[in-house]
Amino acid sequence: MQLGAFSISLTVKDIKASRQFYEKLGFEIFGGKEEDNWLMLKNGEAVVGIFQGMFEKNMLTFNPGWDQDAKDLPEFTDVRQLQQALKERGLELESEVDPAVQSGPGFLTLTDPDGNPILVDQHR
Repeated sequence: MQLGAFSISLTVKDIKASRQFYEKLGFEIFGGKEEDNWLMLKNGEAVVGIFQGMFEKNMLTFNPGWDQDAKDLPEFTDVRQLQQALKERGLELESEVDPAVQSGPGFLTLTDPDGNPILVDQHR
C-alpha cells in the first residue's frame, strides 16, 4: 500500500515568523500562498507545510499520486482503494472519501493511538 508523498503539516500562530524560521533552517518555498495563510516548504526530500488558522493540531500528511516534489506519479494507489484497505485492516476513519465518486480528488482522516491526526489527501 503506497500512501504517497509525505509531509508534516504544522499549525502555526504567525505564518511570516514560521516561514522565516524554516528558511533559516534551509527550507525553500515550493507551494502555497502566504496571503492565504499556508505555505509548503522543502529542504531536500523533507517537506513541511505551515498553516495558520486552518487546523487544530499538527498532522502527518500523505498525498497519493504525488512524489516529494508534488509532481504527478504515472501510477499510484487511489485514495478510495487506500480507504478500503485501511478499513479492511480494522482502522477506524474519522472522515471518508465518498465511495460513489470513483476517481479524482478526495481525502480521508484518521488518528493514531497517541492522538496524532493523519490526513490522506489526494489532489488528482
